[in-house]
Amino acid sequence: MRKYVPKDNVQGKAYYTDRFWVAPRVPRSEVEDEHFAAVVTALGDLAKETYVEIGQLVVHIDATTNFAVLKTLKEKCGYTQCSEQSAVDYLAKDGEFELFYQLLNVNEAKRVRVVCRLKKGEAIESVEPLFKSANFAEREMFDMFGIKVNNHPFLKRIIMPDDWEGHPLLKTYPLFGDEFASWYEVDKIFGKEYRDIIGPENRDPAKIDRHDTKRFSRVGYEVPFGADISEGEKEQAVEYSETFLVNYNKKGSKQLDERK
Repeated sequence: MRKYVPKDNVQGKAYYTDRFWVAPRVPRSEVEDEHFAAVVTALGDLAKETYVEIGQLVVHIDATTNFAVLKTLKEKCGYTQCSEQSAVDYLAKDGEFELFYQLLNVNEAKRVRVVCRLKKGEAIESVEPLFKSANFAEREMFDMFGIKVNNHPFLKRIIMPDDWEGHPLLKTYPLFGDEFASWYEVDKIFGKEYRDIIGPENRDPAKIDRHDTKRFSRVGYEVPFGADISEGEKEQAVEYSETFLVNYNKKGSKQLDERK
């Protein structure tokens, strides 16, 4: 298993250097649309900041008012569908999560994105009484980020096993899993005492070692069975078949003629 390097400061590092092209920020505009202006008026003081981005209204709110805001959008503004709900990990950078709700007004063909910030360890109020689709979305958010949701009818993991340690969508979570993830199936089936007996080489039977020429062969770099390629192997031309696919629509098959 490769050495794990802690990634607590992953967001504190520069993502880009001069080698990479950085896409500019998506342009934002003032709220001029008549429908969006009515939505902002209906929200009143609940909206901290509003603007239009890619043709949709973006509303920033306090996390404590999420239920009241979504209730207003549903009952007074016609946003009856919550098509998406999740979070983004900004813990290392800002010490907070960014939660968002993507709402759709089917009659007006308008979209509103509600955004709020939540500190680590804090909980958010469930909006499942307003949108039934939020049931699974909030469970996934709890499973992947560890964000607790108050008054949820059945808050438990939905993707990972119930006894899984950690939350895979946190940016500090190891890309290939941690020690617990690597031995999860062995511990679950045999027990931790069998780790030394099974060993890391048999822990994952689907793992492919490119230097293992007894069970694996690279296309274009074929070598004899069991050859040592630790020092590298020579590239070989790949031979492709010159036979085209059989044309089954062609008439006059001998076998069919005989059957007739």
